Amino acid sequence: MTAPLSFGTCGPDLDDRGHAMLGHDHEGQGRDRAGEPAPGCPGIHGRNSGHDHPPHRLAGDHGHDHDHSRGKDDSHSHDLPCATGPDPAGTGRAAGPAAPVTAYAYGPARALVLRPSSGIAGDIMAAGLARMAGFDARQMDEALETLCLPELSGKVRVVPRLVGGISGWGLELSLPREHRHRGPGDVREIFARSSMTPRARELALESFRLLAEAEAAVHGTTVSEVHFHEVGALDSILDAGLSSILFDLISPDVFVSGPLPVCDGAIRCAHGLLPSPAPAVMRLLEGVPVVGIDSEGETVTPTGISLILAFGAVFGPWPAMTVDAQAISYGSRALPGVPNGALFALGRRLAARGPDGGQDHAHA
Repeated sequence: MTAPLSFGTCGPDLDDRGHAMLGHDHEGQGRDRAGEPAPGCPGIHGRNSGHDHPPHRLAGDHGHDHDHSRGKDDSHSHDLPCATGPDPAGTGRAAGPAAPVTAYAYGPARALVLRPSSGIAGDIMAAGLARMAGFDARQMDEALETLCLPELSGKVRVVPRLVGGISGWGLELSLPREHRHRGPGDVREIFARSSMTPRARELALESFRLLAEAEAAVHGTTVSEVHFHEVGALDSILDAGLSSILFDLISPDVFVSGPLPVCDGAIRCAHGLLPSPAPAVMRLLEGVPVVGIDSEGETVTPTGISLILAFGAVFGPWPAMTVDAQAISYGSRALPGVPNGALFALGRRLAARGPDGGQDHAHA
């Protein structure tokens, strides 16, 4: 596994929009697996560090065509690593392979992958993204400070967690208990007075907008009259805000998720007992691939699904990529009878070259 990515004063370079530049070579020189310049390689032609990442497309509006390509430009080319070996023909160039093969070149695109084996929740998302960003305790505190909620200071950590004999990570909170129900306006005010980047704020607000619309539809009311219960609590606001900050910092070109697992059961909440999946979650799952698992209880929380949609996830198999960071993120409980946790991976997408040397599209 490569060294974890980090941000802040000792993090990676940032582009002109404040996004971390991961998996790129912005000096125009080829790099090997260790991140060092490959000796004698001309590197990447036709690109420089001045390229721009177009805004993420937000999911949730199923009346339009979702385009998650993040502005791929297939006109550029990427040199393959320099050939080495003997030169039997005396041409001055290293001999090529004996037979045509398909080779891969590192593309500039970054892929974030989520495989939610036992489900997704806000804390699972936050812990997984924190591991992808390589955050330490100091960087976590710096990120939380941008939420401008003093009660969160020093109260959130990503800690090792062992479930079923398999090590992973989880979000550890020590927040004050509160008995307050917030509405969409209260949540908007919290994020509006924060010092989050505009993009992170937009993502957090979008997640709560999606959730408010689902809750309004379920309860037969308007968005302005919705009162969040569990999702209006401080920990849910933390999960959405922190996850949005981290996603904005990582700024993947594509976010690919596996189908979301669902199962039967009952969920206890402020409204009493609800069937699993909860009604608001079912509204948000419209158009989303799901798969049944042999367990019982809540697998997809309102905050978890709203973040996946706000982050513009596409659902499908693993993309062709080189894994640079990976982690298993666990929630607060373990489901019986199924593999637990959600697998996160971050890396560089691979673009295939055929025997003629032409470059195909980066594999999605």
